[in-house]
Amino acid sequence: MGVVSNRKANFELLRIVAMLMIISLHYLVKGGIAVPFPFDAQENPAGVFAWLIEAFCIVAVNCYVLLSGYFLAESGWKPGRIGTLLSQVLFYSLLIPVFLFVIGDPSVSRLGVYDWLGFAFPLGTEHYWFATAYLVMYLFAPFLAAGMEKMEKRDLQLLLAFLLAFFSLEKSILPVHLVTDHYGYDFGWFLCLFAVAGYIRKYGIQWLEKQSHAVAGYLICCLCIWLLAICSNTLGFSGRAAFTYYADMLYSYNHLLCLAGAVSFFYMFKNLDIAEGRFAGAVRKLAPYTFGVYLLHEHILVRYEWMKWLGVENMGESFLFVPHMILCVLAVYAVGTAVDLVRAWVFRRMMTVR
Repeated sequence: MGVVSNRKANFELLRIVAMLMIISLHYLVKGGIAVPFPFDAQENPAGVFAWLIEAFCIVAVNCYVLLSGYFLAESGWKPGRIGTLLSQVLFYSLLIPVFLFVIGDPSVSRLGVYDWLGFAFPLGTEHYWFATAYLVMYLFAPFLAAGMEKMEKRDLQLLLAFLLAFFSLEKSILPVHLVTDHYGYDFGWFLCLFAVAGYIRKYGIQWLEKQSHAVAGYLICCLCIWLLAICSNTLGFSGRAAFTYYADMLYSYNHLLCLAGAVSFFYMFKNLDIAEGRFAGAVRKLAPYTFGVYLLHEHILVRYEWMKWLGVENMGESFLFVPHMILCVLAVYAVGTAVDLVRAWVFRRMMTVR
C-alpha cells in the first residue's frame, strides 16, 4: 500500500503502536521469556513481569481489527483491495524461502512439497492466520456494514450482546475448553470485532469518550488480566490443572477483559489530538508499512529464527530482557518497514510498466 496523506495521524499512530506491541508479544511468548503456565512465580520474578508486559500488549491484535472495522463500516467496498492484500502476502510467503535458498540457508533444503504449497497458498493453509481471518472479514464487510446501517440502535445492541455471549462471555467465565472457542484466532471473532467497531462508529460509547476513562479502562482491564493470571498460575502450580488452563485463557484475544481493554485503548487514540507537523507526517508515512512488518517477521521460516539471530534465548530469567526486548522490537520494526518500502516501490514500478 502506498502512503495516503489524508489519513488521520491519531489512528495511524495506533496502527504503529499496535504492531510494536504485536512484535513484543512474539518476543515474549515465542522467545520463551513469558514461560508457560504453571511456573514457580517466586523462583522466576522476571517471568511474572514478562506476563505483566504481555497483559498490556495483548490488546494489540483486537485494536488492529477494530481500526479496520471502524473505517470499513462506513467506507465503500473496494474489490481491488483483495488483490492488493493477496499480492502483498504472496510477495513475502514466496520470496522469503527463495531468498533463503539463494543465500544457502540449510533450512530450505529440508522443505517438502507441502511446505511449498503452503507458501503458494498462504491464506488457505493459514500460513498467516491473521491475513486469512482478515480477508474473510473484508469479504463480509459490505454485508455487515449494510446490515448494521439499517438496524435500530436497540437491535444492534441486542445483536452485539448475543455475539459477545457466544464468542467471549462463555469462555471468559468457564475454566474448561469449549469446542467452538478458537481463542480469537479466526474470522468469526474478527466479524464480531467488526460489529463492535461498527457500533462505535455509528453510536459510540459515551463513557469512553472522556480520555481519563479510556486510560483507566485500559489499565484496569490489563491489570486484571495479569492479576487473575498470576493467581490462577499459583493455584495451577499447586496441582489444580483447571486454573492453569484459565490462566492461559485470560491471554486469548476473545476474552472479555482483552476485548474491553482493546476498546479502551482504541478510544485513547480515537480522541488523541496530534498537531500537524513533522511527527504527524512521519506517522502517516510509516503506518502503511506495518502489515509488511508482520508478514516479514511472522513468516514460518523466520518467526522463530529471528529470536535466535537476536539472542533472545540468552536472556533466560533475567530482567535484562526488558531493554533487550525494546531494542529487538525496534530493530524488527525498522527492518520490516525498510523491506516493505522496497516491496511498495517494486509494486509501483510494476504498475507503471503496465
